[in-house]
Amino acid sequence: MDIGLPGEDSLERHAVREWLERHPNPTGRELAEAGYVVPHWPRPFGLAAGPIDQLVIDDELRRAGVRRPINPIGIGWAGPTLLYAGSELQKERWIWPMISGEEIWCQLFSEPEAGSDLASLRTTAVRDGDAWVVNGQKVWTTIAHLAKYGILLARTDPTARKHRGISYFICPMDADGITVNPLVDMTGRHAFNEVFFDNVKIPGDHLVGSVGQGWELAKVTLGNERVSLSGEGALWGQGPTAEDLVDSVIRAGGPPDRVTRERLTQLWAEGRVLRILRLRGISAVLAGKSPGPEASVRKALADTHGREIMDLAKDLAGPYGTLNGTGPLTRLSQASSEGSVCVSDDSVGAVTQERAKADSTDSTWSDGFLFSPALTVGGGTAEVQRNIIAEKVLGLPRELDLS
Repeated sequence: MDIGLPGEDSLERHAVREWLERHPNPTGRELAEAGYVVPHWPRPFGLAAGPIDQLVIDDELRRAGVRRPINPIGIGWAGPTLLYAGSELQKERWIWPMISGEEIWCQLFSEPEAGSDLASLRTTAVRDGDAWVVNGQKVWTTIAHLAKYGILLARTDPTARKHRGISYFICPMDADGITVNPLVDMTGRHAFNEVFFDNVKIPGDHLVGSVGQGWELAKVTLGNERVSLSGEGALWGQGPTAEDLVDSVIRAGGPPDRVTRERLTQLWAEGRVLRILRLRGISAVLAGKSPGPEASVRKALADTHGREIMDLAKDLAGPYGTLNGTGPLTRLSQASSEGSVCVSDDSVGAVTQERAKADSTDSTWSDGFLFSPALTVGGGTAEVQRNIIAEKVLGLPRELDLS
């Protein structure tokens, strides 16, 4: 349990435990209706919970082995934007199945010629009676092949200045005229896609906010995206943490040398700092503020941190780190099987060897290492984040446009 959290007999913990006793295997909908999926959101979708209450809920769900619905783009990015600018009908229609995990969401922002300079997007939406007709292309669209809906930026006024001619839509991914093509990354897996729009009709009530408000809402989405992408896991909030890596090494008998010990200590300390920054971000949201440029500070730090975690895991694997399906304890597993590792306590040695064998067949670390270069590119490149920090936090003049 974290220092500073309410004790075992606190009323906050008892309330969660009593609910879990009544719902030992809760569905995503039950978790959503209890407010436990996004407890910091306002009611009725959350509990307006403060940072401490949220950590207590997280702690109790973890102890009970209960996992929240997985819908990162919907819950992390689209949902906060709907809370900010959606109509009451839009919130009621889309947020409940979003936070319960019943409807998966994707983000239709980036284009081949509009990545870091998102406002240069060329996808158009033209009014046609009560509907909008969309034409164009999006790229790097995560889980578009699984999504029921997407949040879409399209240009609705080609005569306006580029930031002012954009509108924000909710796009049904099964609409006629949408083509989703897979983009396979170097892990050999398919998460990204390119999406083509050929005269796709979107109902008029799927416009979020007002016409031309898209850039303002995009900034809300991107601010929440950077908070979401900077969760505790090394891979944009998912996967293992620095603490997981440290715990694995400790259970395996400790770091093999002083340099590795120093690297592990540094990563553990960075992980704690990032957690505090995350809580500050949550506190700002609870105070009614939108995530500001501070979200870029945390994302810039978290992306580099994630890559360093994966780099160290590969280094710990030694020569076996060049193989797929290997992790930080693989070298120990191989050494144990060859009889080159001696552990005085047989019970500890058995546990260590079993953990090492399991680690040697787990693709989490090897896939994470291959994926980690994307951390400083996706969700706003490291260079873009530093420009935001320079201009919005430090007050430096805007970068010169030399193009």
